Amino acid sequence: MKTAEKNATATLADKIYKNVKMGTDSIINLLPKVSDSNLKTEMTAWLNGYEGYATRAKKLAHEQGEEAKEENIITKMSAKMGMAMNTMTDSTSSHIAEMIIQGATMGVTDMLKEISKYEKEECDSRAIELAREVVEFEQDNIEKMKKYL
Repeated sequence: MKTAEKNATATLADKIYKNVKMGTDSIINLLPKVSDSNLKTEMTAWLNGYEGYATRAKKLAHEQGEEAKEENIITKMSAKMGMAMNTMTDSTSSHIAEMIIQGATMGVTDMLKEISKYEKEECDSRAIELAREVVEFEQDNIEKMKKYL
């Protein structure tokens, strides 16, 4: 594998990892606020899916000789504080579903930009495919959350 392809693959794998770990953190932060058992079940399944994608992205980065890293602590704390403030006044299933939809939509948008960028570079097709899977997974979950609005 050429160095450019290796670097692009590692970078995309890292971006996928950051994306799904942010989703994981968000769900972990929101789950204690959820009272609807059906919503909690769906969020838990989503969490398991994110963890699977994180493992795959981390492995792909490792194969390129790199280590996938989570977002920096400031970004993570900022998101956590935002969710805490956002649910302080409204922790209804509808509001939590709306927050999840907004976060997942940002994740989808970020992944689509990365896919577009890395399709034009030399990048291992496994990384592109993994990014596409994450987009499809998040889009499917956005649809599932709409029934709680």
